[in-house]
Amino acid sequence: MTTASAPAIECGSERLPGGFDPRRLRRQFPIFDNNPDLVFLDSGASAQKPALVIDRVADYYRTDYANVHRGVYRLSARSTELFEEARAKVQRFLNAADPREIVFVRGATEAINLVAQSWGWAFLKPGDEVVISELEHHSNIVPWQLLRDRLGIRLVVTPIDATGGLDLAAFAAKLSSRTRLVAITHIANATGSLVPVETVVELSHRAGARVLIDGCQAAPRLAVDVQALGCDFYTFSGHKTYGPTGIGVLWGRYDVLAAMPPWQGGGDMIVNVTFEKTDFQDPPHRFEAGTPDISGAIGLAAALDFIEELGRENILEHEEALTGYGVDQLSRIPGLQLLGAGQRRLGILSFDLEGVHPHDLATVLDQHHVAVRAGHHCAQPLLDKLGVGATTRASLGVYNDERDIDALVDAIEAAREMFR
Repeated sequence: MTTASAPAIECGSERLPGGFDPRRLRRQFPIFDNNPDLVFLDSGASAQKPALVIDRVADYYRTDYANVHRGVYRLSARSTELFEEARAKVQRFLNAADPREIVFVRGATEAINLVAQSWGWAFLKPGDEVVISELEHHSNIVPWQLLRDRLGIRLVVTPIDATGGLDLAAFAAKLSSRTRLVAITHIANATGSLVPVETVVELSHRAGARVLIDGCQAAPRLAVDVQALGCDFYTFSGHKTYGPTGIGVLWGRYDVLAAMPPWQGGGDMIVNVTFEKTDFQDPPHRFEAGTPDISGAIGLAAALDFIEELGRENILEHEEALTGYGVDQLSRIPGLQLLGAGQRRLGILSFDLEGVHPHDLATVLDQHHVAVRAGHHCAQPLLDKLGVGATTRASLGVYNDERDIDALVDAIEAAREMFR
């Protein structure tokens, strides 16, 4: 948490913790200049981009663009330098031990598929178990189902408890001598439930299992230290972290990555190719076949600079306070039911309004310039467990404040009147 000496910033009639002013921050995001009435509450799907990220990507194409790792001319060398500087930036952001542990991918979905199709095929055999939780996004379910169907592994699902959080006792009971991997979210994208991943990692390693953490919702909000967490893989997506779409990160322990075979073949991931055999590069390059998203990596580096400048402890304090305010205000609305999120909820408010379908509610909210997500949020098994087919989800970013929550509440009240 931020220390007591950190200043509180005036914002309307409220004093916000965290050392920054969301209304002032909004000026750094061109989307709000072009949509001045917008109340954007869908950062959990994809966060808006600050001008410095947009400008950095545009500047790269204007002044530095060339392909990487292949050219000996100065422009290519400069582009390669920027690309590898971005990798080092991600290393520092995650406190990874080595930049070679950072693999650039299209997003967390590709990262999880990479682990499944490379590590999974190399190290799992029929009867081995992969444990996931009921909180997971489809991207941390479907790749393991595909592997199960092709390889004959067992997919074990550990439950949530009555509060909507991970049931740690049940999780511990699910681990066995056959458990080879635990793949789990850090913050559940449908509910905002913060999973005690440190305990999950400790229990999993005691059982002899590797651990993959889906950090898509955590990376924009928490100070992630992969060495302190002790996990084996960690992944997040750039577009949820105020960066470009089409870029993401897989972090893996270097010894683990070095033992994994390539999962895609092509240019730039090879040392030597003949028609008889191919020798592959060491990590991370063996997992980055073809021309990478160079501009995306450079834009992601700028986004991580933006987050670091704000201060991740400040962001966490702000989002915790705003999440609490949102819970308090939404809980006052008759007929509105918040989905449970366990002992700690962060950044996401998912709810059902009695008598109003989430898609209808989101449509009405949009008429009041409030942008939220409606549907199953790529977490159908979780919503089925909770007995709802779909919900309305408001998710927070650094540019949100109490007035955005108030606008959400007012729009919901207008919808209640319309559908009464």
